[in-house]
Amino acid sequence: MSTYENYHETSQVYDKTRSAGGIDIILRAMEKGTHPLNEQVLVDAGCGTGLYSAALVNEVKRIEAVDLNEGMLRMAQVKLKDEENKGRIHFHLSSISSLPLPDESVDAVMVNQVLHHLPDDEKKDWPEHKKVFRESFRIVKPGGSLIINSCSPEQLEMGFWFYSFIPDAMRAVQEKTISLEKMAEQLKEVGFVSHTQEVPLDLILQKEAYFKFDGILDQDWRHGDSIWSLVENETLKNVLKKVKDLKQRKKLEDFMKQHDLPRNNSGQVTFTIARKKPLTTIQKKGPNIF
Repeated sequence: MSTYENYHETSQVYDKTRSAGGIDIILRAMEKGTHPLNEQVLVDAGCGTGLYSAALVNEVKRIEAVDLNEGMLRMAQVKLKDEENKGRIHFHLSSISSLPLPDESVDAVMVNQVLHHLPDDEKKDWPEHKKVFRESFRIVKPGGSLIINSCSPEQLEMGFWFYSFIPDAMRAVQEKTISLEKMAEQLKEVGFVSHTQEVPLDLILQKEAYFKFDGILDQDWRHGDSIWSLVENETLKNVLKKVKDLKQRKKLEDFMKQHDLPRNNSGQVTFTIARKKPLTTIQKKGPNIF
């Protein structure tokens, strides 16, 4: 459950400006597992409206989709009704820090743009993040993987042109965003033996909606990014006034282009892929009995 966004409200319009970016990265990570892709069970931890599940459900044996928000989960179930009837996907109303799945029962867990909603921060040393990583480690089979799609604190500042209008809200999200270095440290502490990180510079979370320079004036557009829920009403009024002024003076598109330049170097997101140590040949065969 998000600590600051009302997803019961935004679930109805969320998909208008969001996309399942990085599917190729997720598939590549899973293909390095111990079983063929079409035999693997994938957990979509914090599945939301099912964007990623819908993109991957026909690539794997089964998806276990988990979310704590009823509105989001209901949207995902409607979207994937046929796949649910076929047993290709199961839905769970649950927290991602307490997954309703047995030990070592899945091949991979993916966590897409979810971690910054945890009730956590640096002052507490990120205990809620560690719970999520530990739960993922528990349910993943030996040789399996945890695939995390998240923004780094630096990417939040450099990767979204419209955040320059709302710096206070951006900093509030930064405070809830674990650094890549601390994430790597926690992954190692819970038992993952290795991790890699990849920044797809061409991935844009909102796809073409990101470049709709007057999108800020549209409430549905704003609902596609939870950061707007942190903007105070008076601040929002001032932002909308400034955007309308820039648009009227035909300066808004230039503003977007100028403030979007840093994204070319930072990207918007980082994929972190952690692996659980596979069983050795001896462990697979079991002990010799004479």
